[in-house]
Amino acid sequence: MAEALHSFEELKQQLQLLRPKKRVAVVCPSDIHTMQVVDRCLQMDLARFTLVLDQPSDWASRLAASGDPGVSIIIADSPDNAARIAVAEVREGRCDVVMKGAINTDNLLHAVLNKEHGLLEEGRVLTHITAAQIPAYHKLLFFSDAAVIPLPDLRQLDAMITYDVALLHNLGIDRPHVALIHFTEKINPKFANTLYYEQLMKMAADGRYGEAIVGGPMDVKSACDLHSAQIKHIQSAVNGDADLLIFPDLVAANTFYKSISLFGRATMAGIICGANAPIVIPSRADTAESKFYSLALACMSQS
Repeated sequence: MAEALHSFEELKQQLQLLRPKKRVAVVCPSDIHTMQVVDRCLQMDLARFTLVLDQPSDWASRLAASGDPGVSIIIADSPDNAARIAVAEVREGRCDVVMKGAINTDNLLHAVLNKEHGLLEEGRVLTHITAAQIPAYHKLLFFSDAAVIPLPDLRQLDAMITYDVALLHNLGIDRPHVALIHFTEKINPKFANTLYYEQLMKMAADGRYGEAIVGGPMDVKSACDLHSAQIKHIQSAVNGDADLLIFPDLVAANTFYKSISLFGRATMAGIICGANAPIVIPSRADTAESKFYSLALACMSQS
C-alpha cells in the first residue's frame, strides 16, 4: 500500500500490472480520440475491448482483421441500441467498464439508468470523481462532483465520500485525506452544507468510511497548502495534504475543474461512480491523453 499516487504515469504503471485485464464496452467508437485511446491501450496491453458500433468502420474492420484476441466487435443499428448493448455487456458480466465514444451523453445515460435493464441499483447514487495532476501539487488530487449532482444533500455527499474513498483504496492509497470544502471553517446554520459536513465528520469518526481521515469545513488553499492552514489555526490532519476534495455543489467543483485546467496546467481524468460498473464519459473538450487516463482510472477503480 502507498500513502499517495503522485502522477498519472504511476497510475498507468499500476494498470500494466493489473491481472486479469479489464474488458471495456465502447459505445460508438468513431471519433478520433476514442480510436487513439483504444489503439494505445491495445499496443500497451492495458485492456480488452468490445467495440459496439452503430455504423461501419474501416478502423474497426482493420482491428478485427488483425486477429487481436483483445478486440471483439458488435454491430448495432443505431446509437441508442449501441448504448443498450454496451450496458447489457456489462450487466451480464462480459465487460467491466462502459466508455462513451461518439454518442450523446444523454443517450448513453438513458441506457445506464433504465430501471429494468440498466446499471444503477435502487438506493445508489451516480456521482463523478475527477483526478487532477497539477504541477504545483505534490500528488494526484481527486475531487467530486464537477459533473453530475448540482446541489448534493447529505445522502449524496455521503455516497460521494463512500465511492471516492473506495476508489482511492483500490489505487493503493491506504488512508486518504478527505477535505470537506467551503469558504468558511466554521459550522454555520446559514449554510446548510456546513451542517451536512458536521454530520459527515461524525460519521467518519464512527468509522463509516474505514481507513480515511476526514476534515472540514475548510477552504481549498488550507486543504492543499499547510502554511495557509497554520495561519488560520485550522486543526486537522488533512491540512496541506488532501487527497480528495468534496465540494458543496457542482458550480464550485466545476469552476475549480476549469480553473486548474486553464490556469494551473492540470492534466485531468474523470469517471462516473455509483453504478454497477465505472462509466467513462469524457467532455467534448477532453484530449486523447485525458481520455486515456480516464479509462485507466476506470479500470483501476475495480482492482
